[in-house]
Amino acid sequence: MIDHAAISGTILLVDDIEENIRTVLGILDCYDIIPCTSGAEALEILTEEHIDLILLDVMMPEMNGYQVCEKVRANPELKEIPIIFLTARQDEDSIEKAYDVGAHDYVTKPFLPRELKARVEFQLKFYFTLKKLEYIASHDQMTGIFNRRRFFEIAKEMFNENPRDSMYTIMLDIDHFKRINDKYGHALGDIALKEVTSAIASVLPQGACFARLGGEEFAIAINGQNNDEINILAENIRSNVERTPIVGEGVSFNCSISMGVCQNDITFGNIDELLNSADQALYEAKDSGRNRSIFRGSGTHQKA
Repeated sequence: MIDHAAISGTILLVDDIEENIRTVLGILDCYDIIPCTSGAEALEILTEEHIDLILLDVMMPEMNGYQVCEKVRANPELKEIPIIFLTARQDEDSIEKAYDVGAHDYVTKPFLPRELKARVEFQLKFYFTLKKLEYIASHDQMTGIFNRRRFFEIAKEMFNENPRDSMYTIMLDIDHFKRINDKYGHALGDIALKEVTSAIASVLPQGACFARLGGEEFAIAINGQNNDEINILAENIRSNVERTPIVGEGVSFNCSISMGVCQNDITFGNIDELLNSADQALYEAKDSGRNRSIFRGSGTHQKA
């Protein structure tokens, strides 16, 4: 027997007939369901609440289910949410149109309780599995931040879509990380990676793209800063890492990072060139004593 309660999720139920809403609520009583009675209200809720699945009536006044579905699919932030149409219509044209506008499934009224439960559970399982796979494919397993592949995807978009001088990249790594592994062991080295990641993430502004590129090397891409703000941010990152203790069994120590910061401008033809310049600044920071950042902007470089 299927344990429907084992699959959780928030469902948006859209139907203009109260009796239909009560019926679905009774059948799907193990789920968190937000009911509403119009397409306009549904679209408003979708901007305010986290929704994992939409149960959508086809025939509604003012805005029918097909139109609501099209608007959901046109929104980049909502387009992946699975939609199951609920309708009394069983003709082929209606069913075909449901799939054409982006429905994942189609359930006819009057509802068969086991069928509705099974279809809802399948769509939620499939949706959550896709989300998990997407997360694994785009995040570093150890630290939980973006991985190298996802960083370059996002950073490339930022490079192409934003004014050149409003984008900055930061390349950074942990100073003498090999010594940490050699002295304290790889288990404590892993703890250091996680603690440094948390220390950096805690001071980054919203919208910054932060990733582990591999080993002890990290990268940040950020928009909307000016030179003073980016230098203050770099110093906040450096100082926060420096004062973060790395604690193991009977051991406690602190580590430091070196950073290369580069401002985008018209001299860079692509994101790789911009990151390469930040990487060169990183090596300058390491060669000049570590535990510091070197800033490059508008063709110049200076210590932050």
